[in-house]
Amino acid sequence: MLSYRHTFHAGNHADVLKHFVLVYLLRHLAQKDKPFWYIDTHAGAAEHALDGPWAKKNAEFESGISRLWGRRDLPPPVADYVDQVVALNPAAPGAKPVLKKYPGSSQIALQLLRPRDRMRLFELHSTEASHLKAYYKGQAPRVLVQSGDGFAGLNTILPPTTRRGLILIDPSYEDKEDYRRVIKGLKDGLERFATGTYMLWYPQVQRPESRRLPDALKRIPVQNWLHVALTVKAEDPSGLGLHGSGLYIINPPWTLAGTLRKLMPGLTKVLAQDESAAFVLESEGK
Repeated sequence: MLSYRHTFHAGNHADVLKHFVLVYLLRHLAQKDKPFWYIDTHAGAAEHALDGPWAKKNAEFESGISRLWGRRDLPPPVADYVDQVVALNPAAPGAKPVLKKYPGSSQIALQLLRPRDRMRLFELHSTEASHLKAYYKGQAPRVLVQSGDGFAGLNTILPPTTRRGLILIDPSYEDKEDYRRVIKGLKDGLERFATGTYMLWYPQVQRPESRRLPDALKRIPVQNWLHVALTVKAEDPSGLGLHGSGLYIINPPWTLAGTLRKLMPGLTKVLAQDESAAFVLESEGK
């Protein structure tokens, strides 16, 4: 069950939601001088060629990052995210940048980490893991890539030595067991590192496991959590396809809920693919 390659979906609406919140969380952690760790349990590729055959097959980026590209009216947190994509697409002097590459989560994190911060990446897919190791060659100890199961990997490195960190749990959910494993992974992680910030991504697809996951996440015994979900279109009659996605964040910054309350109406409008587009925002705690 390792056929999934994210390049087919790079830069789509789900990446926009996930990555603009990721940028916000990393910026928040960097406000304090003390270093932190960024840990990614399912790192995938560091960057994606949007002009390559895989990304162009469905061109999902055209209804995602392309709708934000080049706009001057974006609110600062969204503009900051777009700037991280622009950084991977530098333009010649006097020219406008052209969208040809889309960064993976680890590349976005690398652009925002400070010299004393650390990045730890796990990837089970052998080809992707090899590419990641080559991409980040020579950057140890700041960046370390490990081939293997990211859920198991969390148990080996938590808590980080700095006692500050952001953990991204972002499996493909190609295997329905991932829905169960993300719950266990969060619980295991919290036992070792209760004060860490955890960001879990999940897909909105027509599977019972997907529909049940948000409620299951909210039953994890934590005092401070935030759930945001973006639906961009109606469910396909075929029963296939991604019609939205969500993020469940444990120990989010206290400012995040208010920021999303202001941003999500506009972002939903920009990314909407039909009249069914909507968002959910709920939180508990500080």
